[in-house]
Amino acid sequence: MRKLNILLAAVAGLAISAGSALADTTVKMVEVITSPPRTEFLKKQIAEFEQANPGVKVELVSLPWGQAFEKFLTMVQAGDTPDVVEMPERWMGLYANNGQLEDLGPYMEKWPDNATLGDRARQFGSTVDNKQYMIPYGYFIRAMFWNKKLFKEAGLDHAPATLDEFVESAKKISALPGKYGYCLRGGPGAFNGAQMFMNTADGKGGYFNEDGTSIFNDPGSIKGLQMLADIYQKGYAPKDSVSWGFNEIVTGFYSGTCAMLDQDPDALLGIAEKMNPDDFAVAPMPAGPNGKAYPTLGYAGWAMFANSKVKDDAWKLMATLLSPKDNLDWAKEVGVIPIHKGAEEDPHFKTEQFKGWFEELNGGDKYVFVTPPTHLENLGNFYDSVSVKDLQEMLLGKRTAKDVADEWAAFLTKEQQDWMAKNKK
Repeated sequence: MRKLNILLAAVAGLAISAGSALADTTVKMVEVITSPPRTEFLKKQIAEFEQANPGVKVELVSLPWGQAFEKFLTMVQAGDTPDVVEMPERWMGLYANNGQLEDLGPYMEKWPDNATLGDRARQFGSTVDNKQYMIPYGYFIRAMFWNKKLFKEAGLDHAPATLDEFVESAKKISALPGKYGYCLRGGPGAFNGAQMFMNTADGKGGYFNEDGTSIFNDPGSIKGLQMLADIYQKGYAPKDSVSWGFNEIVTGFYSGTCAMLDQDPDALLGIAEKMNPDDFAVAPMPAGPNGKAYPTLGYAGWAMFANSKVKDDAWKLMATLLSPKDNLDWAKEVGVIPIHKGAEEDPHFKTEQFKGWFEELNGGDKYVFVTPPTHLENLGNFYDSVSVKDLQEMLLGKRTAKDVADEWAAFLTKEQQDWMAKNKK
């Protein structure tokens, strides 16, 4: 009888143990703008979340950024959807228009930190059907890094204020032995830079005219694209920059290989670690013929898949990562402008290193920020695959700037006019 009691107790113990294991909730999360330091920092924030929420575990999947769009699309098509995903702005149209993302509006209504959330976060996260399918965790704004030492060696004493000065500075610095004027990005993520210079040379911000036709094959837009081809083909940028992505252009700048780099605050993280702060500065983007510059304003954030079985815990994770404290820490770590009101008063953002970005933010109508048309369903593939291949062919002289601009304009015009037809009131 005693043995039977012991056996029954053991079985009961196993049942309790199994019940405890089953009580744990697993939230699957996918990171797509991946780098080793930011992944480690995200794991640290997740560990703090798990400690504060016993029974909730987070399974983090980190995709390599260069192939993230295709890899994540393959996951979704195979039914391997996460509960929470890091959502670049240009992917939102694809997944939201297909009904795959959860409307976060009802969750935000009960969220205490909603009170300090900036208006841009609401605006940019609800570009599809006016529903909050994503909450940005920060903003990427372009400004111009310039190497003071190389400028001085080339007889220059200030950052370029216009596109003409930008090209002339690149030419003079490239005359120095083994040096180049510009860290050109021809690989993953290259489209933002091309679009920015096209807008600036054209004197128009954005992508479309009122009738939905794209401005990308305006004469001014073609001139901006040709400027990049000339810079590359005349040797003002390294030959291998035709395939450079984010890490390569940042390395090119802090190593002193090239003297100018247009990038977001995330580039400052690696550069500040490698360079003396007296040797470089960050200036506003050069202006075009009309006296205005059109810096890109990109963003990414967290979104929830609508078929998640653990929505409450998925939201709890998102709300924690997007809280004022965690968001401020995240912004400092990954190099974005934070989303909550008052964050700009933090000492980290009141330094000389952020001067160029805040000059743009506070520069009135001289600086017109351009955001992607995130409502377009096929924007992600265009940004991260098609446009990069086209740009590389142009840089290598296989296609003309006009040919590429015409192709981009035709694609964007069709996408926009189709969207306008579907959403006609």
